[in-house]
Amino acid sequence: MEYTFYDFLSLIGALGMFLYGMTLMSEGLQKVAGDKLRSILTIMTKNRFMGVITGLLITAVIQSSSATTVMVVSFVNAGLLSLIQAISVIMGANIGTTITAWVISLFGFKFSIADLALPVIALSIPFWFSSNSKRKSFGELLIGFALLFLGLELLKNSVPDLQANPEILAFLQQFTGYGYGSVLLFLLIGTVLTVVVQSSSATMAITLIMCSKGWLPFELAAAMVLGENIGTTITANIAAIPANVSAKRAALAHTMFNIFGVIWALCLFYPFCGVVSWLIDLLGQGSPYALTDLTKQISPETMALITDPKAVLTPEQELLRTQYFDAQVATSFGLSLFHTTFNLINTTVMLAFVGLIAKSVTLIIPHKASDDEFRLTYISRGMLSTSELSIVQADKEILEFAKRNIKMFNIAKSLFNAKNGEEATKIYERVEKYEGISDRMEVEIAKYLTKAAEGRLSNVSKKNVHALLRVVSEIESIGDSSFNLAKTIMRKRNDGKEYSPEMTKRVENMFVLVDQALEEMMQVLNENMADMTMSNIRASLKIEDDINALRNEYKMLNATEVKEQKYPYEVSVTYMDMIGECEKIGDYIINVVEQYQETRNKVTEEKQ
Repeated sequence: MEYTFYDFLSLIGALGMFLYGMTLMSEGLQKVAGDKLRSILTIMTKNRFMGVITGLLITAVIQSSSATTVMVVSFVNAGLLSLIQAISVIMGANIGTTITAWVISLFGFKFSIADLALPVIALSIPFWFSSNSKRKSFGELLIGFALLFLGLELLKNSVPDLQANPEILAFLQQFTGYGYGSVLLFLLIGTVLTVVVQSSSATMAITLIMCSKGWLPFELAAAMVLGENIGTTITANIAAIPANVSAKRAALAHTMFNIFGVIWALCLFYPFCGVVSWLIDLLGQGSPYALTDLTKQISPETMALITDPKAVLTPEQELLRTQYFDAQVATSFGLSLFHTTFNLINTTVMLAFVGLIAKSVTLIIPHKASDDEFRLTYISRGMLSTSELSIVQADKEILEFAKRNIKMFNIAKSLFNAKNGEEATKIYERVEKYEGISDRMEVEIAKYLTKAAEGRLSNVSKKNVHALLRVVSEIESIGDSSFNLAKTIMRKRNDGKEYSPEMTKRVENMFVLVDQALEEMMQVLNENMADMTMSNIRASLKIEDDINALRNEYKMLNATEVKEQKYPYEVSVTYMDMIGECEKIGDYIINVVEQYQETRNKVTEEKQ
C-alpha cells in the first residue's frame, strides 16, 4: 500500500472542506433556523434524560457520533444549545454510536449519510441563487451540511486504508503478552488509530477484523475499543477550532466525559470483560475468548483451507470451519456488547455530574473579553419562573443587553482610530457579529416578556412589562446605530479620504457626549423603575440637549466649510453621517430614560 504526497494533500483538503462545511452550517443555522430550531431543541433537551435520548436518536439515524458531536458544537456555536444541553446530547451520541458496532457485527454494513451529500448540494442550488435572504441562507445551511459530511467521508478515504489492509497491523501480535501493560498499549493504539482514521466506527471495524482473525485476544481488542472512545473526541475538537468559547467548552466536555469513563473502566477492566463474556455465553453465542485459543490450535495450512469459501473440506474440516465462524461471531458480539455496556454505564454514572463537567470546562476555558457570542445570562431557556420573578430576570437580562450594546458602540469608536486596514477589518467584523447577537437577544428577551405578560401579574407589573418591551427595542436601536456608525467609518476608510484635525476632534467630541449619555442610561437601568430619582432624568436630558446643540453647530460649520472649499463635499458626507448617527444614539438613550420616567409616574399614581 503506497501513500503519496498527493494523498497527503488530499487529506489536508478534506480537513479544510470539513471545517468550511461546519462553519457554513453554523452560519446558516444562525440566519435561518435560529428561533424555531432552538425552540425544538429546547423541547427535546428540556432535561438531561431527554438530551441523552436526543443524542442517541440522532446518532442512530446518521450512524456517526462524530457527525452528531460536530453538529452539537455548531448548535452551541450558533447559540441554539446551552453547554448543559450539549453535554447531555453528546452523552447520548456515545450510546448511539454503539449501534454501528452491532450493524457491523450482524451485517458488516454501515450506512453513510455522505452518499446523500451531492444530492443535497443539488437541492440547495435553487435556494443558493434565490434573491430572498432567508432562502439563500437555507441554501448555505444545506451546502454546509453536505460539505461537512463529504469532508468526514473524504477524511476517512484520504488516510492509509487500514480497514482494507488489516494485515499491516499483524505485527501487533508481538505486544500481546505484557498483561496490564498490553492493555494500556492497545488503548493508546485504539486512540491513535481513531485520530488518524477520523471515525470510531471505522476503527471499530478494524478492531473486529483483527480480533476475528485471532491476532488479538478479546481483552486487548476491548482495550482498543476504550481507546477509540477517546480518539473519537478529536473530531469535535477540530470542529471547535474556528468556533466560539462555548463550542470549545462543549468539545472539551466530550473529551473529559470519555476520558473519565475510560479511567473507571480500566480500574475494573478484567472483571468488566469477564461479565461481558459471561453475558455472551449466557445468550448462547459462546465465549468471546474462544477464538484466540482456537486459532492457536489450527495450523496455517488448515486455517487457509477453512477460510477459503471455495475449498473442498473433509467432515472434520467442515466442523472446524463451523467452530471457527461461531467463535468469530461470539468475539464480534462480545466487543459490541462491551462497547454498548461501557457507554450505557458511563452515561448513567456521568449524567449525575453534568453540572460539574460544565463548571470544569468553564474554568479550563474561561470567557475572554474578546469572545463574542450569543448567550443569555438570566433568562432560562426552559419553562418560565413565576410571572413576577420572570420580570426580575428579564430586567437583569436587559441590563446585560444594554452593556453588550454599549460595548458594541465602544468597538465602533475604536474603528475610527484603527491604524491599518487589517486592524479595521477585524474590528468591523466584531461589530457586525455584535449586531447579529444584539438582534437575537432582542427577540429572546421580547418573547420572554410576552410569555410573562400572559401570566398572573399585578397592575404595576403589567405596566413594567410594556415599558421593558419598549426599552428592549430602544436599546437594540442603539446597536443598529452603532453598526451604521461602523459602516460609515469603513466607507470613509475605503474612500481613502482624510479628515482635518478639526473634523476629527468634532467627531471625538460627539463620542464623548454619547459616552456620558450611555453612562447616565446605565445608572437609570440599574435603578428600579419605581425608585428612580428625577436627578437621573435631568442629567440625561441635559446631555441630550448638549448632543443636539453640538450636532446643529457642526451642521452649520460643515455647510460653511464646504462652501469655502476647506474640504470636498464627498468628505463631508461620511463626516456628517457620523455626527448624525451619534445624535440618533442620543435620541434612543433619552427614549429609554423617558420610558422609565413615564413608568415611574404611572406607578406613583397607582400607589396613590
